[in-house]
Amino acid sequence: MHKIVIFSALILLFSCGQEGPASTADFTKIVRDWPQIKQDSVLTILAENSPASYFIYRGRNMGFEYELLNEFAKDQNIRLKVTMVNNLDDLIHYLDSGVGDVIACNLTVTEERSTLIDFTSPHLFTHQVLIQRKPKEYRKLSSAALEDSLVTEIEQLKGKTIHVWKNSSYYNQIRYLNDQLELQLTIIPTDGDLITEELIRMVSEGEIDYTIADDNIAKIDLRYYPNLDISLALSSKEAIAFGIRKTSPKLKAELNKWLAAKENQSTIGEVKRKYFERKNLSNKANQDYSSMSGDRLSPYDDIIKSESKKIGWDWRLVASIIYQESKFETYKESWAGAFGIFQFMPNTAASYGISPSSSAEDQISAGIEKLNKNYKEWLTEIKDSVECIKFTLATFNAGRAHVDDARALCTVNNLDHCLWENNASLMIKNLSKPTYYKNKVVKNGYCRGSETYEYVIEVMERYEEYKAAFPNERNVMQTNP
Repeated sequence: MHKIVIFSALILLFSCGQEGPASTADFTKIVRDWPQIKQDSVLTILAENSPASYFIYRGRNMGFEYELLNEFAKDQNIRLKVTMVNNLDDLIHYLDSGVGDVIACNLTVTEERSTLIDFTSPHLFTHQVLIQRKPKEYRKLSSAALEDSLVTEIEQLKGKTIHVWKNSSYYNQIRYLNDQLELQLTIIPTDGDLITEELIRMVSEGEIDYTIADDNIAKIDLRYYPNLDISLALSSKEAIAFGIRKTSPKLKAELNKWLAAKENQSTIGEVKRKYFERKNLSNKANQDYSSMSGDRLSPYDDIIKSESKKIGWDWRLVASIIYQESKFETYKESWAGAFGIFQFMPNTAASYGISPSSSAEDQISAGIEKLNKNYKEWLTEIKDSVECIKFTLATFNAGRAHVDDARALCTVNNLDHCLWENNASLMIKNLSKPTYYKNKVVKNGYCRGSETYEYVIEVMERYEEYKAAFPNERNVMQTNP
């Protein structure tokens, strides 16, 4: 067997997906670094729909790199926002133009990419492997017979056909091996809508014979497809890291500082074990109600869609509200006595004809009825539908009286009482401070307004995440929020 050393510098493309633009010269690069991120209290990551990056399970955000950065965000007391990138050709453009601050996409460090973006210190090392299918009766074969049936040396690929995503690092890798070892391979480049996880499934189900993936990704998928073999390495060890704008050196320094401080502690190691050594969390990526396995977000999608359609709302927005309230748990009860999937207080629930024993369908119907009632009331005063939605969310969380107080404070402080962000949102946040809630225009006193402030942000951000994760499953909102 020829000994081939495969240098990472030869790998030109992103292992997580499609190639970014060859140059950032035509981009307007923003200057957004750690001070601006801290001031906004938001770090936005660019992610793909995969267990190694980010996925949604029963409404909950999951994924290896997502969890790492979520731990970082919690330590820094900032929020983590996710922008799911369905066309990974846009990664570098999105990074440089400020759509996101960090690429969290199983990104391999190479010299070529380093001319376009910066990288943090590696948080993982991996290598590329061949994905091949075992014989149908492989469980009945002896170890020796099974080994004889598989490609165990690179030279044994000679004359074979292999499907590889044309804009992935694997494509350049296999072309390099093909040229160096004269393998006479038929390399079939696949389009960008056929991502690595889908190619792995196709190998398992016999639609194609071979593909390539990073070892860490392959190990996760092996749990779903035990008839696959991933033992043949096709590259040397490669570093995986987060991608950072070249105009964000302070963010890079903060992430590197965090990664170094945690490397001998439990956090990073535990997240790695959860996704790459244990089955519990990573298996969820291929179960029902996962963004990776289909178009179902929760057991209640059908009723949410049906009831949302009646009032012209996008069901994914309603689902985001329900997750915020109860995480789709019908039995959930708060310390204050709020219950059920929409967390109704008993007195309010009675006015909508529901109780803790009501079915999930009745609870969802009542919750959507209340949302619609609040929305219609606000629409008489706030004509912009998007703003109206935000005031509706605030009302659902804090009650109309406190939102009215926040609007009154807007008038006192020369702010626009018909705009939520940086106007009414700031005033409701301040209703926990005596200087504000003792103002004579405030009729309803103290409010834990920071909770409402965060509630609106989190629901709207989650709504955007749900739209990206389930792009083909929507009701068209008449109000277009």
